[in-house]
Amino acid sequence: MISPSRTAATVKEVAQLARVSTATVSRVLSGSSAVSDELKQRVQIAVEKLEYHPNKLGRNLRKQVTNIIGLIVSDIQNPFFTSLMRGVQDTLRDQSYVLLSANSDENPEQEMIQLEAFRSEGVASVIFAPSRLDYANDIKSLQRNMPLVAVDRRPANLEVDTVMADNAGGTRAATMHLIELGHRRIGFISGPEWISTAEERSQGYRTAMRAAGLAIYPELFQVGNFRQQGGFEAMKRMLDLPNPPTAVLSANNLMTLGALQAIHDRCLVIPDDIAIVGFDDMSWAASLQPPLTVVAQFPYEMGQTAACMLLERLTDPNLPLRHVVLETRLVVRNSTGRGNCN
Repeated sequence: MISPSRTAATVKEVAQLARVSTATVSRVLSGSSAVSDELKQRVQIAVEKLEYHPNKLGRNLRKQVTNIIGLIVSDIQNPFFTSLMRGVQDTLRDQSYVLLSANSDENPEQEMIQLEAFRSEGVASVIFAPSRLDYANDIKSLQRNMPLVAVDRRPANLEVDTVMADNAGGTRAATMHLIELGHRRIGFISGPEWISTAEERSQGYRTAMRAAGLAIYPELFQVGNFRQQGGFEAMKRMLDLPNPPTAVLSANNLMTLGALQAIHDRCLVIPDDIAIVGFDDMSWAASLQPPLTVVAQFPYEMGQTAACMLLERLTDPNLPLRHVVLETRLVVRNSTGRGNCN
């Protein structure tokens, strides 16, 4: 038995113990028939004694083929991306692929660094949540050697398979729900305008307001950053208005937490003083007091779908481009009860 402190055995050590060349060890490990039974036995005994494990990554890189898939998310601290990553990993594991993940932190330059690093490591393909709408030729050159699948977000000028949620449909349904409850001054906390999900969720809000004949007041449309602090600051700005909203819709889960913090800091009562709807049904949403009405999307299934599309693309690179939009669902809870809608 090798002691826990011992470093992993090498091919050279196996060859020395078996009294053969390293080339012979490689031929035995690869299943070559051009080795005598006696030498095979000596190598196998040495492998077992040293508990040698072949370096599959190195071997695959030499063949220019790996079983490693890259994943780049924009915010590893967001539970949405944690669940998405789990969906990708579970699907790839069933197909004997290994997942290598990275966080771009919403930084396009960092995203490119990670894509370049993945290519240099010889990953088979990459799933990524784009940190921008428009992509230049730099990423397109990477795409020739490393198939890409965009998840959650839609890059405007990049021809890749995509998987995302029905963002516009989700916010449209949530806004209509608030309108049906009698609200007319409905605030919206959007994400950064250069991210496609923010653009689409804003579109759903605007569509519902216009369909109901309601004005979209600029002061009730606040742009956040998809982070908790951004939601907090956006909500504060609306609450500081002489005529604040009677309801608010937040475009992602972290900004919803920030908006709730700002509401509680003012000692306002939900939904009597202000109703609120979040985007994403996190595990904590139903545990709040009152429980939070949300637009539910399904990140685990999104990750599964992206991984399946990627595997199909690796099997057949000539498949036509596919763009999958997964449904969202409005989950009504007590944070949108009928309050003061004057």
